[in-house]
Amino acid sequence: MANEDLIAGIRSQLRAAADPVRAAGSQAYMKSDMPSLGVRVPEVRKVTHAAAAQWPCSSVQELSDTVLALWRSAAFREERYAAIDLTGSRLASGRLELLPVYEEIIRTGAWWDLVDGVAHRMCALLQAHRSELDRILRTWSKDPDMWIRRSAITAQLGAKAATDPELLASVIEANVSDPEFFIRKAIGWALREYAKTDPAWVREFVARHGTDLSPLSRREAVRNLPAG
Repeated sequence: MANEDLIAGIRSQLRAAADPVRAAGSQAYMKSDMPSLGVRVPEVRKVTHAAAAQWPCSSVQELSDTVLALWRSAAFREERYAAIDLTGSRLASGRLELLPVYEEIIRTGAWWDLVDGVAHRMCALLQAHRSELDRILRTWSKDPDMWIRRSAITAQLGAKAATDPELLASVIEANVSDPEFFIRKAIGWALREYAKTDPAWVREFVARHGTDLSPLSRREAVRNLPAG
């Protein structure tokens, strides 16, 4: 059962913080049919954390139900941001039961701000459940849904030394010829981030794939590589 008090509290506080002038610009920037309240992301996070502290979920199941109820019934984009923020709680960290929630967010959110909002959640799941997530991410990297494929590529952002380079190579190679901007950008982003940990691996990967990588992916991948 969803925590209706938490949902109502989040909605009430977000509406109280609404900025109609900023809302119009935010909706246009996101190219979204869903209206915006004009509440800045840090303020959404603050509101969500305060509400979660006042009306805490008592179990992973209650949290999952609450996130999905808020997500599915959202009238404003900030309510979807708040639903994602709820999955950042200690209760949710590394819990495999939340994977279907993240998948629904990715498939139905279908835009970069919402999809990328759960990238670090996927990274935490991978660290906690490597064998299961390795298999899932390899499958996701070939999914018909472009946003699911993007999520497979970005799932190790922030992993640093815990990055599995074999998995990273696999999910990128499955998408290296994709012409979609958001896929090409994700490939470059993932490589650029891993270059902070293992620049030699990234340099070799880029060299090995030559012109297979799009100019955008290659440019992003090598942006911060040291000379040599």
